[in-house]
Amino acid sequence: MFNIIPLAATIGDKLDASFFGLDTAIFSFFGSMQNSVLTIIAKLFTSMGDEDFIIPVAVLALLLCLFKKTRKYGIAVLSAVAIGTIITNLALKPMVLRVRPYNTLQMTDFWAQFKNWYAGVGSLSESDYSFPSGHTTSAFEVAVAVCLCLISDKKGKFAWIPPVLALGTACSRIYLMVHYPTDVIAGACAGILAGICGFLISKLALVIIGKVKALDRICLEELFHLKITKAFYIVLAVVLVCDIGVAFGKLMTESDEVKCAYSEEYVCNNKARIGEDKYPPIGGKNYCKIHWKQLTAEGQGTGEQEADEEVTNETETLPVTEAQPAEETEAETNAAA
Repeated sequence: MFNIIPLAATIGDKLDASFFGLDTAIFSFFGSMQNSVLTIIAKLFTSMGDEDFIIPVAVLALLLCLFKKTRKYGIAVLSAVAIGTIITNLALKPMVLRVRPYNTLQMTDFWAQFKNWYAGVGSLSESDYSFPSGHTTSAFEVAVAVCLCLISDKKGKFAWIPPVLALGTACSRIYLMVHYPTDVIAGACAGILAGICGFLISKLALVIIGKVKALDRICLEELFHLKITKAFYIVLAVVLVCDIGVAFGKLMTESDEVKCAYSEEYVCNNKARIGEDKYPPIGGKNYCKIHWKQLTAEGQGTGEQEADEEVTNETETLPVTEAQPAEETEAETNAAA
């Protein structure tokens, strides 16, 4: 159990200590309900927040921007995804630096229970920091943006579907033991904020586009005399289902991936970065993104320190006789005078 928080602890370390009781209680609840059917369902839901699903969704949103009838949805989703990415991946994760539960809990008494639950759902892994949950943020940012657009179009009877799917994604991250529950709560808050902002941006954008004729004419309906019919929505639904299928299929084989070679404070269960020029092997071993950056930073620091020591040693061993020519020249000058 986390009893002492060192002065140099990250925000993530402090979250581990502060919410240890809450997080482990919720883990215990989800761990007690594990079975093979729920595990498959959880993996299906978690694939809806994966980048393999969200990136194609963003591309589809860009396509929707080219039709007047669906432009609001496209702008809302694109804006929400951009804002959610900034909040989660560019701001909070690098600032909080919270390590995944399947790593940090190894240093607690709770690990004896947790490791069995974690292995029971397939030992899935990620390669970055844990707080907040990126999958949950992605799911909620899209869900909230679409939900608000549906409500504004007076299609409220369908508006509840996206948030329910997002909630399923959030719960799946805890069930699969890859996020602390508090990571998921924070991810949901970030996603809701991003979705609301995306919707408001879409409303503002539509006003601006309506006043600028050059922008209003950029639509496939007028350029190619196309018309959105029920067939368009059917094709869009099929593409989304196929997108989920691809993300889900990739997820089902994730447990076969190589894990990080780091094994100091804990045995790292993060996914190793393999075959990427940005994260080459260190000493013939592959590491996750977190520990690759940590080890390379330490290596650079050691190299600089050794270089400084070499310069200092060279300075200390310089012979005193190097100063003699200057003294002799001064003596000769005085003699001449």
